[in-house]
Amino acid sequence: MPTNTSEISLLLDQYREGRAEAFGKLMALVYDDLRRLAAWQLRTERPEHTLQPTALVHEAYLKLAGQNPVDWQNKAHFFALAAQVMRHILVDHARGRRRDKRGGGQASVALDEALELSHPNEPDLIELDEALNTLARQDARKSLIVELRYFGGLSIEETADALGISPATVRREWTLAKAWLRRELGKGST
Repeated sequence: MPTNTSEISLLLDQYREGRAEAFGKLMALVYDDLRRLAAWQLRTERPEHTLQPTALVHEAYLKLAGQNPVDWQNKAHFFALAAQVMRHILVDHARGRRRDKRGGGQASVALDEALELSHPNEPDLIELDEALNTLARQDARKSLIVELRYFGGLSIEETADALGISPATVRREWTLAKAWLRRELGKGST
């Protein structure tokens, strides 16, 4: 995320203070970063997926703009929420597609190497979302670490900064979360 952190922080502060025009300036400033994030999230979708990065960013913008002012703590927190909104858009899209086809033609979504979930039947996005929701109920911080690392594309250090914890804690909980997800997603293939 190469965009200038101090400019983003200033706009986030202005937005928190109720200056609505700051949101538009913020979105213009981070648009390219959001587009890269959208492309990152779409990387495992099927090639004929109907959402393109630009459309995903625009849908995320509408959802973010429709919320009451959020108390974004910093740049990493903003991008984490944007990644979460994009994930929910993709899951809603997948659910609609599944509903339309009555279960047929489900897209397989392979997780990247970071999650190292290699088994014959890779989980689809809806299964992954359900597993993450279960993890969030059991351990919200581990779920958030997965959101930030996998869906947000944040580094260990950026994730630690966003959560106010040490990089060592992020590494440990990331490893545990991956193991838990591996086990949880493997249940359907046995």
